[in-house]
Amino acid sequence: MQPISGQLPKAWEELVDTLSYMPAIVKTIEKIHDSNWSMTVNRHDHYEMAYIKKGTAIYQIEGIDVNMVPHSLIIIKPGRAHKFIVKSESCEFIVLSFKFKPKKDDLNSHVSLNDFIEYVEDDSTGDYVHLKLNKKNDIVHVMNRILRERMKYQVWGDFLSCLLIMELFVLLSRTLKQEWEQSAKNRNLKLHELLGIAKEYIDNNYAKELTLSQVAKYIYLSDSYFAHSFKDKFGISPKSYLLRVRIEAAKELLENTDARISDVALSVGFSSQQRFNDIFRKNTGMTPLKYRQKSKQERINKAD
Repeated sequence: MQPISGQLPKAWEELVDTLSYMPAIVKTIEKIHDSNWSMTVNRHDHYEMAYIKKGTAIYQIEGIDVNMVPHSLIIIKPGRAHKFIVKSESCEFIVLSFKFKPKKDDLNSHVSLNDFIEYVEDDSTGDYVHLKLNKKNDIVHVMNRILRERMKYQVWGDFLSCLLIMELFVLLSRTLKQEWEQSAKNRNLKLHELLGIAKEYIDNNYAKELTLSQVAKYIYLSDSYFAHSFKDKFGISPKSYLLRVRIEAAKELLENTDARISDVALSVGFSSQQRFNDIFRKNTGMTPLKYRQKSKQERINKAD
């Protein structure tokens, strides 16, 4: 599809004026192949979008097998080596190949279309985008309309195809966003549970020679991600929380036992009495000995 030129209806001109990029269809294909059909490895300078209508197949993309079942869709990024293998007796599919052409330097672009472009061009999303749809999905409906319009060659056919492909990308953008949000929600639910487990693990093991790396490893998170996530959830760093748990346990021992200060320090997880004294004073404003004396005096006063 070439860039739109000539006199356009006013409403269409206004739409085109809001876009920084114009999608351009390179080719459209609707085919049926059987299992005897073979394909050599391909690389393209454009995006290739394939939708399976009937049958099953495998896309091999940069050495990775992607299973394609009815109503699944895949978008292969430019420059990726790929091969299509029919697995069922026959396979009916649609392929749209497209590019994005910069129309002008304009910041007022269509947000959903730009979202889609940014997503599919992001290296972190891998070599392809894989979606599972249903036959009544709007994406499927629009793809079939694009095929029909490309076959008609009527007046304004190119522009109508362009509008349809833009609608398709908006629908894809919304679908990708919904999947990402659901994935993020699932990750957050799991993370919420893992952080609760980590907190409980600290509560139960503070008296040992416990490191934050050990806690992070216990819930299969990296040290930095664990520390950041723990503070976001509980409002305190895991290191500070561990020290707080140890100090609270030490307070109870100082109040209710006559154990030596050095023994109290070791029993709540401190490696030395000096470090225990320093941390205790920093958190309470007094030494462990002073805290014990103050606590004892308060009990006497309360009894009197």
